[in-house]
Amino acid sequence: MKTISVMFFGDSICTGQHVAIHDGWVTRTSAKLAELGKLHDAEIMVTNASVNGRTTRQALECIPYEVQSHCPDLVIIQFGMNDCNYWASDKGLPRVSCQAFAANLREIIDRVSNFGARRIFLHTNHPTTLDAEVFPHTDVTYQKSNESYNQAIRELAQDAEVTFNDVERFFWDQLGEETEKLQEMLLPSDQLHLSKKGHDLYLDFTYPRFEEAVLELLND
Repeated sequence: MKTISVMFFGDSICTGQHVAIHDGWVTRTSAKLAELGKLHDAEIMVTNASVNGRTTRQALECIPYEVQSHCPDLVIIQFGMNDCNYWASDKGLPRVSCQAFAANLREIIDRVSNFGARRIFLHTNHPTTLDAEVFPHTDVTYQKSNESYNQAIRELAQDAEVTFNDVERFFWDQLGEETEKLQEMLLPSDQLHLSKKGHDLYLDFTYPRFEEAVLELLND
């Protein structure tokens, strides 16, 4: 029986913070890929090396054990919603600068590729409604920062050997850039993390692409 290993490497958007485990888009992806494997007499083993609150800087500290030691065939990378955040204690500096963020992502891609990943997905992050209040010591809102880091991801994807999923663009295309519809995709408590509907939208967008990639690996 052929085995394909799939690994998610990200933050709370991949862990499904504040929703039931079975409602998360990653958990549901795992279940659907397991069923796909059964149809093809294969085991599709999905693991989730994501951690709430993690930045790309922290991810690089953990990548040797959490990813490299497992040599996954397919890796999904999604970071940025913590990197782009500003803490008051940093006096106007983001948790990770946009330039360092892009460099960290490139190193993550290089490392997972070096350890055998045959397909790598790189995601932007969904939009939020946090566009009114600016961070301390800045004139930047959370959403403005999120957009800037998403653009850095797009630019990196142009010359990196990855399959690019523009989650931000997909959300706006589906929602017609209407704030009220976007609010339904996010938790009322913070308007940042995904609601059940938000997880549904992620799954609708990403799963067909993951399935196609896994089938290609099975037939390779």
